[in-house]
Amino acid sequence: MTLRLFTAIEIPEEVADRLVPLQKGVGGAKWRPRENFHITLSFFGELEEPDAAELDANLAQINQPPFEVTLKGAGYFGNKDPHALWIGVEENESLTRLAAACNKAARQSGLAPDKRPFTPHVTMAYLNGAEIKRVISFVQRLTLFELPSFPVDRFELWSSRPAKYGANHYISEAEYPLRG
Repeated sequence: MTLRLFTAIEIPEEVADRLVPLQKGVGGAKWRPRENFHITLSFFGELEEPDAAELDANLAQINQPPFEVTLKGAGYFGNKDPHALWIGVEENESLTRLAAACNKAARQSGLAPDKRPFTPHVTMAYLNGAEIKRVISFVQRLTLFELPSFPVDRFELWSSRPAKYGANHYISEAEYPLRG
């Protein structure tokens, strides 16, 4: 059996409560359900169970102290043809170091690390035919958006499983406490 895996930081309920009301005003947006809100650290793709077990063992070796994260601003991916709206994450050396450690664990497991540059964010919607002016309006409306910092004391290995209808189901396969 294969699993589509990625590491992520789950968004706390009280933070998700503040994000949900922002999900409006963009036609063609497929708004993400609150249970799918997360900050991706590294995407590994489809893995066979033995490879996933080795990755899990290497991720468990990551030793980093807890830290705080601040959600701030908004943006989109896709330039002239936007395909995703997101809430940004304030620059954070600890978060960047954790993402790099996840990529290192992938290399130690014989996997290719995520090739995309690390752009920490919370995906709010996937877009299909959204008007660029509505997308830009969403981003401008949230230019000064900022939430209080929240603590990060763990990260998780999640699997993504397709749903027959709607958003994929994300399942936490393993949890790794931050310590130190």
